[in-house]
Amino acid sequence: MPKLIIAVAIVIGAGPVVASQETDAMAPVRQFVDGFNKGDVKVTQAACADQTFIIDDFPPHEWRGSGATSKWFHDLAAIGKKHDMSDPFVTLRKPRQVNATGSHAYVVVPINLRYKDKGHLVSRTGLMTLALHKGVAGWRIAAWAWTWD
Repeated sequence: MPKLIIAVAIVIGAGPVVASQETDAMAPVRQFVDGFNKGDVKVTQAACADQTFIIDDFPPHEWRGSGATSKWFHDLAAIGKKHDMSDPFVTLRKPRQVNATGSHAYVVVPINLRYKDKGHLVSRTGLMTLALHKGVAGWRIAAWAWTWD
């Protein structure tokens, strides 16, 4: 019986730590989206690790290494200008999955994307999937992709 009580106490006691890890891991995801919505590449880049890997649905479809987020942001702006798309805005919904273990985390969060395509409002839903690493500066996004429904 004492072993059961100890096991229950450990599980109950670990709850807030796990919740805090998951909340902390979501902070750079929110920072990334806030920066994206404001068109602030510096804020968006700051949410990411120096070595980041990105997959997206427009060419070249992958960005990697130092400054990948800034390069992706620049390429997104260029394709938006070329195709008369503007005013992108992402809304994060309740995360489906936030698994934070030690210095690694895996996050899947539904998103809503709105933008104007030749002046007409377009809305899309999808998922943002991210891998994060925790270092001296805290959690940072190491890799991400979004997919559309």
